Amino acid sequence: MKRMAGLSALALIISSTSGCGWIWGPEGYFRDRGSDYLQAQQTAPMQLPPDVQTAKRLDPLLPIPRNVADDSVKGEYEVPRPQPLSAIADASDYSLQKSGDSRWIMAQRPPAEVWPVAVQFFQDNGFHLDQQRPQTGEFTTTWQRSDELSTAVARRLSSAGVAADSETRVRVRIEPGVQRNTSEIYVVSAERPAGSTADVDFTNRSVNVGLDASLVDDMLASMSRISEKGGSVSLLAARDFDTPSRVSLSEDGSGNPVLNLGADLDRAWSSVGRALEQGEWRVEDINRSLGLYYINLAEKAEKKNDEPGFFGKLFGSKPAKEEIEARAERYQVRLSKVGENVQVTVEKNINTVAPAEVARKVLGVIQDNLG
Repeated sequence: MKRMAGLSALALIISSTSGCGWIWGPEGYFRDRGSDYLQAQQTAPMQLPPDVQTAKRLDPLLPIPRNVADDSVKGEYEVPRPQPLSAIADASDYSLQKSGDSRWIMAQRPPAEVWPVAVQFFQDNGFHLDQQRPQTGEFTTTWQRSDELSTAVARRLSSAGVAADSETRVRVRIEPGVQRNTSEIYVVSAERPAGSTADVDFTNRSVNVGLDASLVDDMLASMSRISEKGGSVSLLAARDFDTPSRVSLSEDGSGNPVLNLGADLDRAWSSVGRALEQGEWRVEDINRSLGLYYINLAEKAEKKNDEPGFFGKLFGSKPAKEEIEARAERYQVRLSKVGENVQVTVEKNINTVAPAEVARKVLGVIQDNLG
């Protein structure tokens, strides 16, 4: 009983003195010690006895970065807000990639959108196009002297050691990137004496590293400016870029619908992806290494900038995940290399083909959107 009375008296004393600074205040016994490290003082490094000849180097376990530590700043510090992701994405539509002496441009856009921008850069600088092969993502320029090109390019040629009486042409190759809707742009030049009719072939490696690097840098700057200004994309060029040379819908030996594309696998992958995006169904996932597009026929396609209006935001709501799963009609569109062509088929899963009517419907939409 005496013990309970003593504890009650102690609790009464503590509660009655809760307003006292010596207990709870900044200098009190039960104060918040979370910011004590701000008052820490730097001490001299540890010194070893002079008679020690060899010893393992002693490095601080938690060094203070020089560009952060500053004991002259007083008061509260406000952490700056991070830059919006949208601004970061807009600023990095085009970036320079390097590997040894090689340089190329990485674009956060599909090849069909990069093609007309790349063509525009060379035409603006006086180059004349010789061959254009959108299906393979390549175009080349004609043989030209430096005085036929823009002043900036002529200066680049001179600084790269190209003789004034030489002729130069360029090959540009645009390839689909590893990630969906990305591209890689490569530039290779070739030279020959003026007046020569020799057909100098392009090599896979740069013959004039300085010239190719300069052209890549200039094209990167031009593409970035067009992107910042919201430059438009030629829909005709985008359509023609990856359109297969031949498209036919037939059946295999088992009677399953098959879409045959006269294109290489990269171009076919790009064109089928574009066709599905223009369709009415949702593409939920992709697997580039397996050549698979995963589609859901029960969900509408996600369109860019397709946001609900005022009343839609006010009264509408997104369907629950359980509701989406309950009504899902998932299939996979597979691209397979067969000889010089690519075959497109529709499957329920890896072991089961889709019903013929479903496959024919999906492949028909892809065929219609390829033209």
